[in-house]
This record gives sequence, C-alpha cells and structure tokens, in this order.
Amino acid sequence: MKELPQKLPVHLGIIMDGNGRWAKKRGLPRSAGHAAGAQNFRKITRYCSQIGIRYLTVYAFSTENWTRPQEEVSALMRLFRQYLEEALRDFRDDDIVVRFLGDVSAFSAPLRELITETQELSANRSGMVLNIAMNYGGRAELTHAFQVLARRVQEGSLRPEDITEERISSALYTAGQPDPDLIIRPSGEHRTSNFLLWQSAYAEYVIMDILWPDFRPADLDAALREYANRSRRFGGI
Repeated sequence: MKELPQKLPVHLGIIMDGNGRWAKKRGLPRSAGHAAGAQNFRKITRYCSQIGIRYLTVYAFSTENWTRPQEEVSALMRLFRQYLEEALRDFRDDDIVVRFLGDVSAFSAPLRELITETQELSANRSGMVLNIAMNYGGRAELTHAFQVLARRVQEGSLRPEDITEERISSALYTAGQPDPDLIIRPSGEHRTSNFLLWQSAYAEYVIMDILWPDFRPADLDAALREYANRSRRFGGI
C-alpha cells in the first residue's frame, strides 16, 4: 500500500451511493445492497478515524429517499436501528463523536431515542466527529437556517443587515465545524444530490466509478492522494 499524503482533508464528505445497483448486478434485492453498504460504512468510518480525519460526514438517507418503495424504506429504517444498537454496544471503545444532520423528527420514536442516546454517550469523546446525514437535504437545511434567522429578526434580537455568511453558517446543522475540504462520490454519478450545498462551495470533488459496497480503504487512499495533488485557490490566483 502506498504511503498516505501528509496533506489530508480536515473534513471529508462521502456520498454513499450505488447500493441498489450493487445488489441488482448480483441478482439480489436492494435491501441486500443497503446491508452491504452499511457494513462497509462501519469499516470506512473506523479507517478514517485511524488515519487522522477530524470530521467525516456521510450521506445516509436524503429527504428525497422517502419516495422510494415502502419496502425499501422500511428495510433502511431497520438497518439504521441495527447500526445504532451496534454502535452503542460495539463502539464504546472507539473515540468517535457521533452527530446527526437532518430532521430526525420524521423517524419513529424508538429510532429517535437511539439517535439521542448515541449522541449523548459519544458527546464527550475527543476523536473524530462522525456526522450521519439522515433525512437530510441541503435545500431543507438552508430553509431551516433561514427560518431560524428570520425568527430572530422577528423577535428583535437580530437586524436583517446583520445576517452575514458567518451567521448563516452558524444556523446550519454543521454549526461550529469547518466546511468539507473533499467530497468523494463513489458510483460514478456526477451530481451533488443536494448534499452540503452551502458548505461545499469550495470543496474538492473526487468521482469514483466504484459502487459503495465495493469501496475499500485503498480506494479512499487513492482519493486522498488525488486531493493532495489539487491546488486549492478559493477563488484567488
């Protein structure tokens, strides 16, 4: 294995895409692809923590995913619950802070309780911050942030002219975190899919023609090397 570059992204985003196609290629139900993707998610998360990534944001379930067949949505909800139960049981020794981005109010009461318990138990850890985007959409996040700021204006605690980019950032789900430096999209699709729209303004993208369940630490290493060779100018020269 080639040595990792010294310049690693502080904040890495991953759009976990291709589970359904992975299953279809093997003649399996889509739920089998999601199960394989969930297993790979745990492996890649631990690897990111081991190599020194400080923030990892994964796209697990979008606001648009509710339109999928009910059977598939139900299977995903079962997987989320299983993952959280395993995280509470098996990740106690992992120095990973777990946070959730999105409107979790749409989930069942037992799943919401697991989300709260997972966040509370990991809050005092000092290692990598893992953001799991569930029922998340970039437009929905911005709408929520603007509503928060509008209420402050209505209450008189904020003037419209004081709404800056920094204040908008502070009203997002990722408040207090740096913007992503690198976003990886396995599966070969060339679109953002409503992921971290505000935060990714200057993020580097690496598109890889690998379905998510087949994405390995070596593939992540390759993306990190490509990122290290990029020249990031943030609009300058």
